Amino acid sequence: MPAERAPRLDARLRAAASLVRAGGTAADIGCDHGKLTAFLALRGDLAGVIGTDLRPGPLAAARATCEAAGCLDRVELRLGGGLAPLAAGEAQDLILAGMSADTIRQILEAGAWVQSPGLRLVLVPATRHGRLRAWLCRRGFALVEDLPVRASGRWYAVMAAEYTGRPTLPGAAFCVLGRTGAHPGAEGYRGQELAKLGKICRGLRPGPRRDALCAVLQGKAQPEEPLPAQQTEGCYSAW
Repeated sequence: MPAERAPRLDARLRAAASLVRAGGTAADIGCDHGKLTAFLALRGDLAGVIGTDLRPGPLAAARATCEAAGCLDRVELRLGGGLAPLAAGEAQDLILAGMSADTIRQILEAGAWVQSPGLRLVLVPATRHGRLRAWLCRRGFALVEDLPVRASGRWYAVMAAEYTGRPTLPGAAFCVLGRTGAHPGAEGYRGQELAKLGKICRGLRPGPRRDALCAVLQGKAQPEEPLPAQQTEGCYSAW
């Protein structure tokens, strides 16, 4: 990669780029300034890079970024919301970064074709990491990477998920902490997420959801592998 031309990425986007697999086509959904789009194009090991955005302004900024980086001829920039600018199977890796977990979920739910073997989702939710992990598991995705990353004074989870077709039910601790415990920065991420969890627990009425979340807060529940769907009868998930 020509380092002198590559856009500078923050820690979140660098981690996201590291999870994009070589050899296929990557689509940066909601590419905004286009820094990640350009960075991927300059990597030189992808068959194609597509950047999309809902608004003309950010797409024009992305075009300027790619032109300055000398890779405009190696990207396709498309106007449109969510997955609408893409055809099924056109990209093998989809990146959705800097959006809320609910927005990511809504975008993915609008394209049934994302539930396809071989597709990888690279996700950087700005909020509600636990809800996104729960949604992925229930929709038959396996969380293959879950990196705790600190940027601008906050901890984020940078996730890679692949479709298996086997829905699972994650426990509360897995939703809160995922697979972050295996990586540097795990303690910082854990502290931040447990602080958030404490506020949530204080606002909940007594019941199964509060009990499940408080068990995580008190260290009585650790992240365990999500249960296969056929084994979840009688189980409770806080999400």
